[in-house]
Amino acid sequence: MLALVAGLLLFLGAHSLAIALPEKRAALISQWGEQKWKALVGIVSIAGFVLLVWGYGEARMEPVWLWQSPVWTRHLAALLMLPSMILLVATYVPGTHIKARIGHPMLLATKIWALAHLFANGTLADLLLFGSFLGWAVLGFIIHRRRDRAAGTTYPAVSASRDAIAVVVGLVLYGAFAGKLHVLLMGVSPFGT
Repeated sequence: MLALVAGLLLFLGAHSLAIALPEKRAALISQWGEQKWKALVGIVSIAGFVLLVWGYGEARMEPVWLWQSPVWTRHLAALLMLPSMILLVATYVPGTHIKARIGHPMLLATKIWALAHLFANGTLADLLLFGSFLGWAVLGFIIHRRRDRAAGTTYPAVSASRDAIAVVVGLVLYGAFAGKLHVLLMGVSPFGT
């Protein structure tokens, strides 16, 4: 469990400077240069990710159950992952109406992903992993939206075709995860089969 907690601290910590200390982050980028900053954040993120995956895998070997989720919550989680995947893809497709409306689709995708997995899983490790990501994404979304409003930042939409691309690629990604990738990467079928 210690590896999971350390991984969460490193991974979410590396991704929290823009949320918690934007001026300090900007000063460090100015001092070190953008490439060195990205390299450092990348190394810390990868180390954190490796630790949290390893720690979560270890914790799954001897789970500490906090609650037993009903079987139907797996199907609810699978359903919630549909918009999560579309929002994830919309983060990387410039000029979507989705990004124009939401502003930070990655954070919303993370919130939905974490909440879906909390519904379907009930161990202490699940609560730590998905609860931490949910709290981080909620806080990040609120702070970034406030900053956008204060600065008058907008995300212009180019065309509906960009949204169509995000939806289609998101559905393909969802199909890949639901069909094979979740089992290959996580060892668990999202539908319990």
